[in-house]
Amino acid sequence: MDRSRTDLTRPDRSRTDFTRPDRSRTDLTRSAHGGPELDREVPVLLVKVGHYPQTPSHLGAVRSFGRLGVPVYAMVEDRLTPTAVSRYLTGAFVRPSTGREPPGQLLAAILAAGRRIGRPSVAVATDDESAVLLAEHRAELARWFLLPPVPAELPRRLASKAGLHAICREADVPTPRACAPGSRAELVDAGRRWGYPLVLKNLEPFTRLRHPAVGHTTVVRSEEELLATLARGGPDGGAPSVLAQEYLPPERSEDWITHLCCGPDGEPLALFTGRKVRSWPPGRGVTARARACPNPELAALAARLCRRIGYRGVADLDWRLDLRDGRYKLVDFNPRTGAQFRLFETVDGVDVVRALHLTLTGRPVPSGAQLSRSFGVGQIDLLSMLATSWGERRAPRDVWPRRSTERAWLCRDDLAPTVAEAARFGCSAVRVLAGSVRNRG
Repeated sequence: MDRSRTDLTRPDRSRTDFTRPDRSRTDLTRSAHGGPELDREVPVLLVKVGHYPQTPSHLGAVRSFGRLGVPVYAMVEDRLTPTAVSRYLTGAFVRPSTGREPPGQLLAAILAAGRRIGRPSVAVATDDESAVLLAEHRAELARWFLLPPVPAELPRRLASKAGLHAICREADVPTPRACAPGSRAELVDAGRRWGYPLVLKNLEPFTRLRHPAVGHTTVVRSEEELLATLARGGPDGGAPSVLAQEYLPPERSEDWITHLCCGPDGEPLALFTGRKVRSWPPGRGVTARARACPNPELAALAARLCRRIGYRGVADLDWRLDLRDGRYKLVDFNPRTGAQFRLFETVDGVDVVRALHLTLTGRPVPSGAQLSRSFGVGQIDLLSMLATSWGERRAPRDVWPRRSTERAWLCRDDLAPTVAEAARFGCSAVRVLAGSVRNRG
């Protein structure tokens, strides 16, 4: 038996004594870090499902809460992840998971962490699967965790690509044409009707981890490429667990994002808008560079959707402005913190996770304007910039952002995560290069 995965009651003495008072952070004052007064008696647990040790949202939340003196705990893959070595982390629960475990086992891990903390804590989901678990098991988790009163079934519907498409149609929110084919023949027919390129996305939360049809959001440019992609994703003849989505060409569209936190009455307590400048892989992956840009039209559209569906808590929405018809089209609704959420902060020092903590502890959320700044994710921003410049045969743009920059890893008051991320990135690069050499051999 793999005791590192299943024995959740053994003390983790090698990392942190979870019973001692959190005296090391009581000197982190509001004046030093420019944030709101959070309730330091209410800790935070960052919940994750799946293996992704290099996620900026996890570390960003640790720094956001830790700088204001709130005890913050995190579920991590190992003791050397960027999150686990942050000076602002109160304690790490080393609980590796793949997302293929039974829901009961994943739920037991969250409950065990709550018991170890020993007092009611704000639980913050950092992936779709953990958001689904927290919503669907809110009653069971209530003893140890403070959670927003989101309808239990809503995060799963929003995280489902087919469910989100249906919600957009019901709420009259623009979205690209899409279908969830019941067979490979239907998928091929969609490509023939709409034309190529065609976008493929894994259809459901958990399924994307257990039986992924594609490794990530994938653009196929021909029927031959489509069939080859499906052959790699599963047995021939079965219904593919994918959403086929209309391709919006980057030269005729713009990528926009909204991050928000809705209160118990459904009203947004904090709502931010921004532009995605670069992504990795280019044009279809995670954010590599973004900048905060006030956009009242998009903010109103996001707020109207959340009110209409009764959403509560933190969310990250991806939009594409289709320059052909001038409409913002929703392409993803992530019912949890987004990777780049630290791009957004108000003049009062409020970001979406701080707003969540304030409302769940009964404190008002200041309503200041959002700051103008940018966000960069180190190495992948460099890769995206170089790849885009090479593909478009032009000089790199936005090499040195003119606005103040929030960096995903590099931080003067918390350097250890930068070293940990650089080491992991270097190891990943070596593995990729070694694999390429083997394949050519």
